[in-house]
Amino acid sequence: MIYYSLHKYPYIRLLIPWMAGVFCGDRFFDERDDSSICFSLLGLLVLLTIGCYFLRRHSLRWCFGVCVAALCFVGGWTAVGWQLERAVYEFPEEEAVYRVRLTELPEAKERSYLCRVILKERIDSATAYPIERPALLYLAKDSSVMRLCGREELLVSSRISPPKNGGNFCEFDYERYLLRKGICGTGYVASGHWKRLPFSASPSLRQKSDAYREKLIGLFQRLGFEGDELAVLSALTVGDKTDLSESIEESFSISGASHVLALSGLHIGLLYALFSYLFKWVAVRGRWGRLVRSLIVLSLLGAFAFFTGLFPSVVRSVCMFSVLAIADVCGRQSISMNTVAAVAWWMLLICPVWMFDVGFQLSFLAVAAILLVQPLLYRLWPVKNWIGKRVWGLITVSVAAQLGTAPLVLLYFSRFSTHFLLTNLIVVPLTTLILYVAVLMLLLTPFSFLQAIVAGICDMMLKFLNAFVRWVERLPYSSVDDVWLYQWEVAGIYLFILLLLYYISKKRFRPLLACLCCLLLVVAGHAAAIWTNRPQRSVVFYNVNNCSAVHFIDSDGSSWLNYRDSLTDGKSLRRVAANYWRKLRLAPPVEVKGDVRERSFFRDRQILSYQGCRVGMVTDNRWRNKAASTPLFLHYLYVCRGYDGNMEELMRVFQTSCVVLDASLPAYRKRVLAEECRRKGLRAISLSDEGSVRFLL
Repeated sequence: MIYYSLHKYPYIRLLIPWMAGVFCGDRFFDERDDSSICFSLLGLLVLLTIGCYFLRRHSLRWCFGVCVAALCFVGGWTAVGWQLERAVYEFPEEEAVYRVRLTELPEAKERSYLCRVILKERIDSATAYPIERPALLYLAKDSSVMRLCGREELLVSSRISPPKNGGNFCEFDYERYLLRKGICGTGYVASGHWKRLPFSASPSLRQKSDAYREKLIGLFQRLGFEGDELAVLSALTVGDKTDLSESIEESFSISGASHVLALSGLHIGLLYALFSYLFKWVAVRGRWGRLVRSLIVLSLLGAFAFFTGLFPSVVRSVCMFSVLAIADVCGRQSISMNTVAAVAWWMLLICPVWMFDVGFQLSFLAVAAILLVQPLLYRLWPVKNWIGKRVWGLITVSVAAQLGTAPLVLLYFSRFSTHFLLTNLIVVPLTTLILYVAVLMLLLTPFSFLQAIVAGICDMMLKFLNAFVRWVERLPYSSVDDVWLYQWEVAGIYLFILLLLYYISKKRFRPLLACLCCLLLVVAGHAAAIWTNRPQRSVVFYNVNNCSAVHFIDSDGSSWLNYRDSLTDGKSLRRVAANYWRKLRLAPPVEVKGDVRERSFFRDRQILSYQGCRVGMVTDNRWRNKAASTPLFLHYLYVCRGYDGNMEELMRVFQTSCVVLDASLPAYRKRVLAEECRRKGLRAISLSDEGSVRFLL
């Protein structure tokens, strides 16, 4: 029956095997594999599909469907493999000279400036080797960096290497993330190791877009917008979120309104509705009138996408509404599951790695949930008056979208906003008004007096929006945080939802039985995962370059996080290890930065003792030129940046069999210390090479 239903949605039958192929091609990607095998198999399947299409026997028509599904699967595998392979490049181990071209303005970071560049070529004394691949360079903070306008060519001396993960437990896969973005390498450029080259070229389309966006933000500033109101308006209109403070971002996230800050289908849909209404008079002239209106609306949406920096989420949304405009011209149903599947398939055909973009997944799941779930919810309570219908429709749309995206939001962000209904009832209509008023404000640019009046109204609405979001954030139980889900659990939840919807539509016993069995398996698997990953008494060392710490974990979920000194900022460590702590369901760790004497935990002069386990943190030279008649026994000796001596000096004070070399140590120091440990018969663990390590106590 399900297979029969899929016949009504041909693009879903194409999308499912294509997505499966993209997923498998990404999961099993290996740059050493020969891609010619995939292309050969793809060509063979094309011939088989053409041959099966002309089969005359009706009983063998299923062969054509099987060949099409296999073709889509292999096509998705081949397409994503080819796209990932383009981002692979072998860099020399040592520092080299590169000619690069900036693609965007430098972005200020905590200790450097991030520059997105195109590596044009690598230059040595003999010749130049062309590269032509994107990369990320971190330039040391220097006043001269800010004078770069985003379209120069530079000559840099740096050691660029392919992206690499830190190897920490449950860490975000930054290496695969950059690979999917096409980034072939990252490198740090010290001050004085780069120079600007004489280069003149017309700015690219993206650079022109960035320039116009800066002009629009400058116009907002001249109209009196400032602070959080300016930041929110910039995010709503041109997609610039650089000025959003951490507090306002957290408020929108906890209240369940963060989706309005990310330019997506909501904003494009509002503009599509506005432009369609404004040019409604054009469409009264029949099909040609509808065609002209669609061209005008799509041109305006394309201009909006240009002004917002051509973000992938905006481009995807414009493509979606382009399909709707074409359907309107042809007199077809405006949107259906087949339409959504068609847009998704064509997008993944153009760029397969978009499937792993969080915005892509959330957008299409939200639309699919609205199409499948919202009509069922809307029919539960028949409302007759006009206002009640609009409010009930907004509630059911919000619930359906939340139901469709909640499992994925929990997977990626570990947070569920409990007051999302209250938030969306106010935020979505208010955001609509703000966006429309902002469009009117821009149209009134030739009339400065009227524009100032409209700007004042817009500023008041933005202040009310921010105040309301902060109020929702302060409500009791506004969000459920630190939730940990596995990918297989999310897949099981979505399968349960689909089976439940199928049962509601068919009212048969078998779908209900399958639905209950799926729910039982998910719950049982979740309970087993909690037991398997329960906290155990252990000591953990993390691979974080600028934050040396020792983490003692107890079996009840409590823990002690020991920093090297009182000046250490644990923000980077918490960012790296947050997922691991959620997986173990740990309570917030107790941060220790000085001497402590408790019943179960002891720290004195960076000698740590917990449940019979002793760890010595060597972060300075206090143990140099010292000796003990009876060396202090340590289970683990943790050597960090700041110690300039050798292992011989430490062995006069301590007795140990395992040495942990922190990531903060320079590379040459780690090699020297590791070689000393090998000669003395000590086990040396380099966190830079091994990643996080855990020892059970």
